[in-house]
Amino acid sequence: MTTSRSDTELVRDLLDRAGRTFAEEAHITLKDTPKPLFQLLVLSLLLSSRISAEIATRAARELFTAGCRTPDSMADAPRAEVIAALQRGRYTRYDESTATRLRKAAQRVASEYHGDLRGLAERSGHDAAEASRLLEEFDGIGPVGAEIFLREVQDTWTWLRPHLDDRALDGAEAVHLPRDRSQLASLAGSREIAPLAAALVRVTIDSELRDELPGRSNS
Repeated sequence: MTTSRSDTELVRDLLDRAGRTFAEEAHITLKDTPKPLFQLLVLSLLLSSRISAEIATRAARELFTAGCRTPDSMADAPRAEVIAALQRGRYTRYDESTATRLRKAAQRVASEYHGDLRGLAERSGHDAAEASRLLEEFDGIGPVGAEIFLREVQDTWTWLRPHLDDRALDGAEAVHLPRDRSQLASLAGSREIAPLAAALVRVTIDSELRDELPGRSNS
């Protein structure tokens, strides 16, 4: 299938409008180092609940501002402080259960991976399905949370690329882009893939964004 120029222009427009990753919104500068990888796990857990992405990213920022940036600092933080940070981020519906899960996740990263989630990548054998399975071993991270983590980390763990899950492909289909991972990656050109994945996910939840894309809305 030949890629049309209109597809290329649409992807460029979509990236300009919505190509900010959820990690960026949570003030995480992703690198292949222990601290940002743990912070992404925290964000993925927060985004796994039935709560808006805006609230989840705000809650993540509050947790990081409160000092819960590493497995040790999260595990050692008084539970009341973790709950208070979640509440400041308006993550009030699941604050107590989430505080418990965050602390358990931190303890698991410390015990299973010696505080470094690069060990998860190594243990997976650089296989996306196995990485997803290992992520789902964390209480509070199900298939949705695992996919969020993998979508966001793919430009850091480049062996994952292009990682465009069904949610991202649904977004592509909604604006009449090809539902094909390789074609979508080629449309991004030299740009990173994680911002495109995030933008396509936003298409599925933001009708105003769909309507802003010239001539491509399903409406």
